[in-house]
Amino acid sequence: MIKFLPFLLIIGYALLMYQFSAWRTRRELDARSTVLADPKLKAMTERMARALDLKRIRVHVYEIEPVNGLAAPDGRIFLTRGFLRKYHAGEVSAEEMASVIAHELGHVALGHSRRRMIDFSGQNAVRVALATVLNRFLPGIGALIASGLVTVLAAGLSRSDEYEADAYAAALLTKAGIGTGAQKSLFTKLGHLTGYAGAPPVWLASHPKTEDRIRAIEELEQRWRREG
Repeated sequence: MIKFLPFLLIIGYALLMYQFSAWRTRRELDARSTVLADPKLKAMTERMARALDLKRIRVHVYEIEPVNGLAAPDGRIFLTRGFLRKYHAGEVSAEEMASVIAHELGHVALGHSRRRMIDFSGQNAVRVALATVLNRFLPGIGALIASGLVTVLAAGLSRSDEYEADAYAAALLTKAGIGTGAQKSLFTKLGHLTGYAGAPPVWLASHPKTEDRIRAIEELEQRWRREG
């Protein structure tokens, strides 16, 4: 039993981190969000709701300035206030905003949002355990190596999730009669909208490269056409 104690402690630590992270995220979103009430965007969500045979899709506004959309572990969809400012300024169309909502719905439907929270907790536990082992052999740099290895692994998993959510969004937007054009056009704007100049190596980035995401959607559309 004693020899399994370190592993049990790691599992317990991961569970505690998950509960704490979920609680902190929920409290933050509850305190700083309101229900989206824009008429054009509501019309878009109604079209997607009909395509999914749902009564409605409720979207919330997260009152922060960075341009982003997110899916909470509890299944709620959020657009940031900064993203809405870009929309109201005419830099982003209603269809492009709908593509963001569809993408985040994909994360929820495919279980990514909840899994990411679990992954985050597990990554912290693995990082601690790996750093403890590596520090025995590489004092002083073991923790840095452990952090780097876990970061690279997490980035790869995140990119896979993004491709899956893109595919879900493409299917939903097509079924709702909105189409994938706005989805692809938004990808080309994201760097400018977020103000992010330059990009890390693709194997470290949490999101795939823009051209790769667009190519994946176009390949998906070609397959749909072949299949009739």
